[in-house]
Amino acid sequence: MQVGSLDLGNDYVVDKDEKPTSIGRIQPELYQQKAPETEDSSKNGSSKNCGSINFSLKYDYENEALLVNILKAVDLPAKDLCGTSDPYVKIYLLPDRKKFQTRVHRKTLNPTFSESFQFPVPYDELAVRKLHMSVFDFDRFSRHDMIGEVVLDNLFETSDLSRETNIWRDIQYATSVSVVHSLRGEVRYICQMSDPYVKVSLICDGRRLKKKKTSIKKNTLNPTYNEAIIFDIPPDSMDHVSLHISVMDYDLVGHNEIIGVMRVGCNAEGLGRDHWNEMLAYPRKPIAHWHPLLESKKSEKEWKARTASFDSQGSCPSPRPPASP
Repeated sequence: MQVGSLDLGNDYVVDKDEKPTSIGRIQPELYQQKAPETEDSSKNGSSKNCGSINFSLKYDYENEALLVNILKAVDLPAKDLCGTSDPYVKIYLLPDRKKFQTRVHRKTLNPTFSESFQFPVPYDELAVRKLHMSVFDFDRFSRHDMIGEVVLDNLFETSDLSRETNIWRDIQYATSVSVVHSLRGEVRYICQMSDPYVKVSLICDGRRLKKKKTSIKKNTLNPTYNEAIIFDIPPDSMDHVSLHISVMDYDLVGHNEIIGVMRVGCNAEGLGRDHWNEMLAYPRKPIAHWHPLLESKKSEKEWKARTASFDSQGSCPSPRPPASP
């Protein structure tokens, strides 16, 4: 599927718990950072100071779970113009899909997390699991910057899992190749085993009146819904409304991500407008078309600013009377 870019104008809405994402496949250029100067430095990260992370590990035999306690990080690089960062940590036990994320700590290069996470896993499977920790700098309005990563390939060599062990590790600088490789567990499951659902918003004169969602289809790239979403719209208001349709990837732990968007209405462009006009021409006939999903590139700040004047009554204004002769 070809991915384009959609300018949604003044009336598209992104919920606060949803973030735009790329569609369908990894784009390594999005993760690319300045490469280290030499091959040796790219292997050990010594040419770029990414700081260190402190964590502890312990295996809970009774509950068959690996306990990971993210304690703190020190000497993180500054990612913001003011000389600080807003760091947080994502934790994976690959190749499982399950992931955890710490809270974001604002404007600090030495965050103290003190957060514990539990990964259900049989003891005899630990030998083939990898613990992956990615340190990110949170950015509210654009893609989060990856500061670096720590990957534990052999948990038994790292610590005695029968008791809680305090561990320090240097955070390794991640080049574009290593980022794509290390994120393979996340991207593999997000892109190849998504939990998609569809959100439909009814927009009237730039204001979202109603929002409805389909059910979530687990672990599929080809969901079949067969669900009807019904909005009651007065005939005289059809020239004022449009439908904004977002395909979302449900995430139990983090934020739901936008896979792609499209809109249908008299003010839409191309196929979206043609589909709407065809529906109006045949009012009692279901009209079906395939629509390409487009990538949303607007920032959350713009969405909030443009939707701050939503009609609290949730009603579409009555058609304006014709001007007096």
